[in-house]
Amino acid sequence: MSCTNCGTAGGGKPGGCKSNGGCSTGGCNRMNAHDWLQNLPIADLDSSCKVVEVSFNNGSRKDFFRNITLQQLEKGDLISVEGVSGFDVGEVSLTGEIVRLQMKKRGVKEDHADMKKVLRRSTDRDIDIWKQNKAREPEAVIRSRAITRQLRLDMKISQVEMQADGRKATFFYIAEGRVDFRELIKVYASEFKVKVEMRQIGARQEAGKVGGIGSCGRELCCSTWLTDFKSVNTTAARYQNLSINQSKLSGQCGRLKCCLNYELDTYLDALQFFPDNCETIQVAKGNAILIKKDIFKNLMWYILPDSNKQYPVTIERVNKIKSQNQQGIIPDELGAVEITSSKPKEVEPEYVDLVGQISLQTLEKAERKRHQQHNQRPQRDQRPQQRQQGQGNQQQKGPQQNPPQQQRRNPNQQRPRPPFNRRDK
Repeated sequence: MSCTNCGTAGGGKPGGCKSNGGCSTGGCNRMNAHDWLQNLPIADLDSSCKVVEVSFNNGSRKDFFRNITLQQLEKGDLISVEGVSGFDVGEVSLTGEIVRLQMKKRGVKEDHADMKKVLRRSTDRDIDIWKQNKAREPEAVIRSRAITRQLRLDMKISQVEMQADGRKATFFYIAEGRVDFRELIKVYASEFKVKVEMRQIGARQEAGKVGGIGSCGRELCCSTWLTDFKSVNTTAARYQNLSINQSKLSGQCGRLKCCLNYELDTYLDALQFFPDNCETIQVAKGNAILIKKDIFKNLMWYILPDSNKQYPVTIERVNKIKSQNQQGIIPDELGAVEITSSKPKEVEPEYVDLVGQISLQTLEKAERKRHQQHNQRPQRDQRPQQRQQGQGNQQQKGPQQNPPQQQRRNPNQQRPRPPFNRRDK
């Protein structure tokens, strides 16, 4: 199984992440958009898009660059682009007309004067320098965290991204409030010998950069396709009748899961048909308290004070009881409905004790009975006269003499089977 970006292209050249289908999910280069315009022919080459989308650090950061040399670039190619006082190495993630749609989505103009340019295809020297500087990132994260602890700054360094030529480093940090890191930048510049850029991110962005597997068993939404992070609160869980359990509702970032907002609009539309101010209704047994609302079966579940049993009541019945309570009438019963499940009930097999039911004695009796039945079966091919003659000869000769020889038979005649375990006495 392989993703669409890792299949083998024409000529035996692997595309995408160069793993030739090894990643299977596209996680090696995240946040990719499917190029559904790649098979369309270009009518006018002059009006075609001259901009390509380049991804850095396995898709965690993407930017647009102008292809001034009009090189034929393909998805997955490593190219050298303009950087801060040097160059940077990235991977081509999109080419063609689909880039214009992505630029429009992000609010980037194609003729922007500050858009950086594509320098060349990455040479072997560029790739070697890029790999050497990328190997410095884990050590830089550990050292930068130690420096912030020494300076007693209330912040956390999440990730350090080095430029390909090693002249610039971007420090991504998380902080609750404003942090005065003017002294920190000077220490970083003298420690790592690079130009320092500080960029603040949130806990959700950090989870997207780190990546991982969610409780649903799939890759995190923030690291695969989610780019717009909306606020999530416990009200969304209450509308969906979810228990307020912080450990179950929180994601790897420590915040409420983004997927709580996915079905919220559907629940809000369905709850419009349910009556308001029906948390408590009066019946003869006491005040019935609303427990939950089932939008799929249009039922409202109530509980009475004298028992812990939950009673499902239809919306029409709740409206009727509510109107009766407003008139001062207290009904005798809630009028709960019976819920029948369409799923067939599985019948559990009864316990059977098989120990001791089969013994050696029963097996021996059955074997002895089978031998007796086989011995009593008459010989079909032996005539009755020959059988009597043979028995008479056996009585005359005694037990030590051999039995009489059988007469010659027709070769086409079937040879009779000798009796099983039979001895002449």
